[in-house]
Amino acid sequence: MIENFLRPPGHPAEWIADALRVAGALSVAALFIWSTVTDAGILALALPALLIPRFIGARPAFDIFFGVAVLVAAWSNVLDLYTTVPGWDLIVHFVCTGAIAAMTYLTLVGFNVVPSPQAAGARRRTPVVIVIAVGLAASAVWEMVEWAGKTFVTSEIFVTYDDTIGDMVAGGLGGVVAAIVVARVRLIRD
Repeated sequence: MIENFLRPPGHPAEWIADALRVAGALSVAALFIWSTVTDAGILALALPALLIPRFIGARPAFDIFFGVAVLVAAWSNVLDLYTTVPGWDLIVHFVCTGAIAAMTYLTLVGFNVVPSPQAAGARRRTPVVIVIAVGLAASAVWEMVEWAGKTFVTSEIFVTYDDTIGDMVAGGLGGVVAAIVVARVRLIRD
């Protein structure tokens, strides 16, 4: 994994993926200077996630997709898009949770916890079951973080029962789509 992380980008798409990581770090710094500590903290939560594709050797297209999904989710909170754009919350939960579920599975592949979907003799149902479960779990954790933020940080975070359940359904469906993709598409470099 360290070799993947330290390997210099060799393809334009790899440069774009690395530029997204830099943009995430610069966004946190900018928010610390020109916005609130809460906004900077929200974006800072995205930074570790942006590094994961580099460590596991994700293919550049998936690395870019994942980085954009994570940054859009974080910036949507900072820009208050979740409450001002109807349906935006469900779209982001669907896309980002699916991306996170797929990336989690691939990270487990990197640690030899689960088999690579492309390994000889690998069963396609293994990533399907695990990615769906991870998607549902990630949805639940995401909602717990929102609740904790509203309860302990700021009452400005929008949390209602219907919103929570809707977000979890959207995230779970994102996990289903991600499971199919992980089972059928090579998302890690050779």
